[in-house]
Amino acid sequence: MDVRVYLDMCCYNRPYDDQSQIKIALEAQAKLHIQDLIRNGKADLVGSYTLDYEVSRNPFEMRKRAIIRFIENNMKAYVGVERDDVIAPMAKEIMKTGVKEKDAFHVASAIYAGCDYFISTDIRLLKYKSDRIKLVTPLEFIAETEGE
Repeated sequence: MDVRVYLDMCCYNRPYDDQSQIKIALEAQAKLHIQDLIRNGKADLVGSYTLDYEVSRNPFEMRKRAIIRFIENNMKAYVGVERDDVIAPMAKEIMKTGVKEKDAFHVASAIYAGCDYFISTDIRLLKYKSDRIKLVTPLEFIAETEGE
């Protein structure tokens, strides 16, 4: 498997959500499996200045540090703020479809970085379709890439 992935904040936070709902528990396990794939070099993780901003706003210090540590230790590519001149117009186009601003910047960063998959648990965001990147849940990602 040689894939480039971008995980949004919803995805990073899934293991910290209330696990009493089976869907959330399964997505959390799938997200942790994806982290193992990334750690083991089976998927390349992409980060961005938009993700940095969102992580910095996490009110839970321990979670924030854990997410930052994972990203810093495993990121293979980064879309920095110096690319905003390219990212912002892409994000504005995405926003025309009803996607929220932060989400549009995440998707635009992932597209710019050449990601194969944008992984999220945000059902509203996952309704956005693009021929440039595949938006999937953690469970869909595993189902699509297992066996490669």
